[in-house]
Amino acid sequence: MGEHAVNRESDDRRHRAFMKALLEDLRALEQMLDAGLIESGVRRVGAEQEMFLVDRGMRPAPVAVEVLKRVGDPRLTTEIARFNLEANLTPRLLGGDCFRRLEQEIKEVIGLVREGARACEADVLLAGILPTLQRSDLTLESITPNPRYLQLNDAVMRLRGGSISAHIKGVDEVNVASDNIMLLSSNTSFQVHLQVGPGEFAALYNMAQAATAPVLAAAVNSPLWLGNRLWQETRLALFQHSADARSRPEQARGFPTRVGFGEGWLKRSVIEIFREDIARFRVILTNEADEDPLEVLARGGVPRLKALTLHNGTVWWWNRPCYGVSDGRAHLRIENRVLPSGPTALDEVANAAFFVGLMSSLPAEYGEIDRLMTFDDCKANFFAAARH
Repeated sequence: MGEHAVNRESDDRRHRAFMKALLEDLRALEQMLDAGLIESGVRRVGAEQEMFLVDRGMRPAPVAVEVLKRVGDPRLTTEIARFNLEANLTPRLLGGDCFRRLEQEIKEVIGLVREGARACEADVLLAGILPTLQRSDLTLESITPNPRYLQLNDAVMRLRGGSISAHIKGVDEVNVASDNIMLLSSNTSFQVHLQVGPGEFAALYNMAQAATAPVLAAAVNSPLWLGNRLWQETRLALFQHSADARSRPEQARGFPTRVGFGEGWLKRSVIEIFREDIARFRVILTNEADEDPLEVLARGGVPRLKALTLHNGTVWWWNRPCYGVSDGRAHLRIENRVLPSGPTALDEVANAAFFVGLMSSLPAEYGEIDRLMTFDDCKANFFAAARH
């Protein structure tokens, strides 16, 4: 989940302090990798479940805050729109009946939300894009009043220096302009997290990139947006347009986008991605540092790396590296962000099992995937799966 404790305003002083904290977090992570302080030899699988709230006419119901209060479950949190919710599901050791238990938890959480929504004359719907959305739903009137979302909107629009334009062509063609980032709220996804060891991270991250295309081809579930027939998984195109913080001149000059698939294979370590993200992408959210990660390490503790985690949450790779701390141990995860929500819990878990199964079996059969295919082919496969 994204970090919600952010500064609503970010002046030069706060920006400099955050950059200092970000670089210290990066140095701390490098030390942890060098010293073998990241958990290895353990595979866990987890997920984030996003969902729509709808009224009796299957139109978006902006009652998320009210439903959260009624349900009171710590796994649930807000999303960018008042008609979206997200559940952070329990990480489980990979093995045995972990996927069956994941399905059961999804059904449990959906049941809790459905019960809470019923009092608001609403219901839950799992879909990559809600087919009944209208342009009038995607305005700042629908934004969740949370500092993270308000600051994210302000920062992206400030960097853009103009409106966002979503131009997508499929069977139909659509070109929609917006003066805010609420086009993002058209999407809900089922994000799969796989914990891996630091020594195997590069090889498995590359395998995740290669495996994503066939998994996506089997899972596409978002062909409609605003009544138009577009990509088979329109979410991907829509997200890339909606969260693109580049100005028009930057786009014309080929500046990198913070939403995408990547530009090449990972060579040695996860630190490469974090380092490049800091170098290439401007800070758009800040928070207050409450620990010195290097001092925490010196005391034998485990730093949370809050600044690095926050910045990482504003770079939306379709396979994103994640750092976390669980039960006092630091770990690394690969977050697959391409799968749509729904249409059922069983579909979602089958998609997750397909992805994790490929990640678990292909390395033994094929070794390092970057020796067998070019990254350009890998990337082309991904977008072909999304379009067709």
